[in-house]
Amino acid sequence: MSSKDLQWQQQVNGAVAVITGAGSGMGRALARQLAGYGCNLALADINADALAETASELSSHVTCTLHQLDVADREAVEYFASEVAARHGKINLLFNNAGVAASGNLEVLPLEDFEWLMGINFWGVVYGCRAFLPYLRQANWGHIVNTSSVFGLISVPTQSAYHAAKFAVKGLTDSLAQELADSHIKVSCVMPGGVKTNIVRSSRFVASDNLSPTKEDLISSFDTLANLTADQAAAQILRGVARGRLRILVGRDAQFLAAAVRLLPVSYIRILGWMQKRGEKQMGDI
Repeated sequence: MSSKDLQWQQQVNGAVAVITGAGSGMGRALARQLAGYGCNLALADINADALAETASELSSHVTCTLHQLDVADREAVEYFASEVAARHGKINLLFNNAGVAASGNLEVLPLEDFEWLMGINFWGVVYGCRAFLPYLRQANWGHIVNTSSVFGLISVPTQSAYHAAKFAVKGLTDSLAQELADSHIKVSCVMPGGVKTNIVRSSRFVASDNLSPTKEDLISSFDTLANLTADQAAAQILRGVARGRLRILVGRDAQFLAAAVRLLPVSYIRILGWMQKRGEKQMGDI
């Protein structure tokens, strides 16, 4: 463990962290690991039962408040921020982690599904940053951690809504980091690759035609390709936060794809298309 990591762990002991999407996946893993460092928590999720399950896994030595929340509801997020400040007295860390998925070609994906996804994955981040920034400014140190995705770096078919949100979060976070550069508030953009969570299982899905992969096919493919557990991803995220990184690439696949985009900013699309067709052919030959 580096001296920076150790110093950060000492800093978060007694601090207050806000985590959205804390009912499962990376949000739950972040809560467990931060609690292990002695960090007090304000956990939010739309699923109250899942939140309670997360809380049951945490150390009893930290203060933890649970908040049922739809991050797409601006007024609810604003009330959430004021409630956390009132109950905890300060706020140091904000993890805008809540996220959903919707798969389908743009032509057939219902606009209601597109709007639902953008409300959570993009506007939820905007609302979170806006609502909590005044309280982060009042603390003696602060850090905003926004979750984008490797799909905020590359694009593939059937993921237009998800890409739109995650590219937007990356741009928002980069801009916010520059705006806060002279303040005591640091900013990080998390870009995970494949992480074993329930995001695909709970996604909305529309098949383009009868020959398109089914949702079950997508789940199977995702489970095969996802290399990291949520706990492994959370550990990498917190290591990046401890070191003050603006861009936190989670997983070797994310690092590889980020490098590919830098080297082949346009050609990567043709290469991914070729790889997809080759994979489909191999599946057809089985």
